[in-house]
Amino acid sequence: MASPWIADQPLLLASTSRTRLTILVGAGLPVETQSPGVDERAVEAAARAEALAPPQLARRLAAEKALAVSRRHPGRLVLGADQVLDCEGTVLHKPSGREAAKEHLSRLSGRTHALHSAVALARDGAVTESFVDSACLTMRPLDGPALDRYLDLAGPEAFLSVGAYRLEGLGIHLFEKVEGDHFTILGLPLIPLLAVLRRGGYLSF
Repeated sequence: MASPWIADQPLLLASTSRTRLTILVGAGLPVETQSPGVDERAVEAAARAEALAPPQLARRLAAEKALAVSRRHPGRLVLGADQVLDCEGTVLHKPSGREAAKEHLSRLSGRTHALHSAVALARDGAVTESFVDSACLTMRPLDGPALDRYLDLAGPEAFLSVGAYRLEGLGIHLFEKVEGDHFTILGLPLIPLLAVLRRGGYLSF
């Protein structure tokens, strides 16, 4: 695929997320990946001590990931990203299994929650740009049998996301209203990211 990328080296993604990699490659960007090795729960504990709101937590996590990889690769442009699910001020994490997934979905049922997706760009151990974009999703009221049926059909895929759903798959059946950018919901606000890369001289148009 022809690429608008004009930097000397590929973008270095501080993540092993298949979804984020697919989004970037689909936009024609050359990407290398590396696990950041960040203790996310420790970052969250520090964020709680600072009383950071969920959007700022997402931004902090993205920055820590970008910085961790940037320190190991001087001169490279590193992209860190993270997403936080905010249900009325409570942050939910990826469910550990079916029962945890059902608890997540029961909590979200009939309510509107937010997905805060943050991006941080770093070079030489310093963050050069960061931002967060949010989407609001309203889940249909769902009883226990309906949730069990969904989980039967979705299988282990339901355990791979913070809300126990993938909007690009069977998870779409759970919702009655979705407000926000599709890429933000997937965990990488692509359009504002491309604008930042364009301003930085990394793209040809």
